[in-house]
Amino acid sequence: MSSYLDLDIYKEAFDLSIKVHRYSLKLPKFELYEQGSQVRRSSKSIKDQISEGYGRRRYKADFIKFLVYAQASNDECQNQISTLMVLFPKMKEWENFLKKYNTLGMKINKFIQYVENNWKS
Repeated sequence: MSSYLDLDIYKEAFDLSIKVHRYSLKLPKFELYEQGSQVRRSSKSIKDQISEGYGRRRYKADFIKFLVYAQASNDECQNQISTLMVLFPKMKEWENFLKKYNTLGMKINKFIQYVENNWKS
């Protein structure tokens, strides 16, 4: 792999962040800058942490630290989506996003384990 762009977790996080961004713009106007902003920021943070960590991949501990940050942002995003599901139950796509972020979280966790066990500094 020659770039963070080659990482499946990055590709998935990037794709989801774009979809979440676009879908969140369908929220009622009063919520666009509250819960909508929160879910957009947390979803984008996942891909950002992965790319920044990859830039520090020479230092295994730093790489793992940023992957853990990505995992934490993923957890935050799931929490934001869970809130939106309760507040706006008619917006059914949030349920699909929650499932996809759950899967992404598992993939990030597996990648962290891979880096811990196999990455050479």
